[in-house]
Amino acid sequence: MSEHHHNHDHHHHHENPSPEEAKALLSYMTDHNRHHVEELLELSAALPEEIRAMVQEAAETLGKGTDQLQKALEQLEETSHVSV
Repeated sequence: MSEHHHNHDHHHHHENPSPEEAKALLSYMTDHNRHHVEELLELSAALPEEIRAMVQEAAETLGKGTDQLQKALEQLEETSHVSV
């Protein structure tokens, strides 16, 4: 397994984002989450069977949530006609 470091260097805004900001954040999060799903699946290969199954299930759940975020992004792009 490769060593992985990344910086979560982004700002969290609690005000209403513009459609462009919302699309950019959703795009970032879907890509970011997919990367974590891949990492979790790689990690699970090195774990005992019972723990491996739990991590794989968590990765699958994260993947399904990410799919929902992707659908939301696609709908947002359709409604505002601006793609990221």
